[in-house]
Amino acid sequence: MANLKELRNRITSVSSTMQITSAMKMVSAAKLNKAQMAITAMRPYADKLTELLQSLSASLEGDNASVYAEQREVNKVLVVAIASNRGLAGAFNTNIIKACRALYQTEYAGKQVDFVTIGKKVNDVISKTQTIVVNRDDVFDDLSFANVAEIAEDLMKRFTAGDYDKIVLVYNQFKNAASQIVTTEQFLPILPVEGEKKVNLDYIFEPEKQEIVEELIPKSLKTQLYKAIRDSFASEHGARMTAMHKATDNAKELRDSLKLSYNKARQAAITNEILEIVGGAEALNG
Repeated sequence: MANLKELRNRITSVSSTMQITSAMKMVSAAKLNKAQMAITAMRPYADKLTELLQSLSASLEGDNASVYAEQREVNKVLVVAIASNRGLAGAFNTNIIKACRALYQTEYAGKQVDFVTIGKKVNDVISKTQTIVVNRDDVFDDLSFANVAEIAEDLMKRFTAGDYDKIVLVYNQFKNAASQIVTTEQFLPILPVEGEKKVNLDYIFEPEKQEIVEELIPKSLKTQLYKAIRDSFASEHGARMTAMHKATDNAKELRDSLKLSYNKARQAAITNEILEIVGGAEALNG
């Protein structure tokens, strides 16, 4: 059995760790509340705008069709992997890395697959085996629409220039604090609306469709990317809050177990001392 000093040191160490994980949990909970409100308010707008513009783009034919809806044979794929700059968030970053590996090893095997990484953690791993076109981990320093729009504009230029035939987003979609859904979403070219939905959509357009396409589709794509990063940002704090909650509970159980061992060792030491005193007294009497 470990000596008393060693047990006291371990109890102190575990207690300090528990204080840190508990503080991190509370910080993540506060940040999660703000991030959750932002993505919850934005999601209906972004989804409806995307649906409208997909339908509008699909209705244009021939020379009037949008360059962002051009369907090509897929030979070169650009994957935008959205993770985080920090760890201690459970499987948050690992799930994105696994999804990216599945894309270039199975779904797009034999094709050129490059990456745009948003977050240090995914960049550190993917860069060891794949080509990283650009890493934008700085976007989390100031997560604003303007900063995300710069990334979206770069992606659109690469697609329209023919550098890539397809661009997909890989990110964690926020469901709740304890659950995040790894999502692979096509960014470019714009997906046409399914037949049934397309028939049911009936809009009166003012100005002309072509003008709306040229003006609003780039804005819609920027909004789509911003929503994905916002989803990932909220998911990160939810995953970290859950991970720190479990870590705090585990530290508490370990601390209680160590305290029990300490009390047992202390009681055994006291019992031995009493037995020695009694034995010495008996020897003197004898």
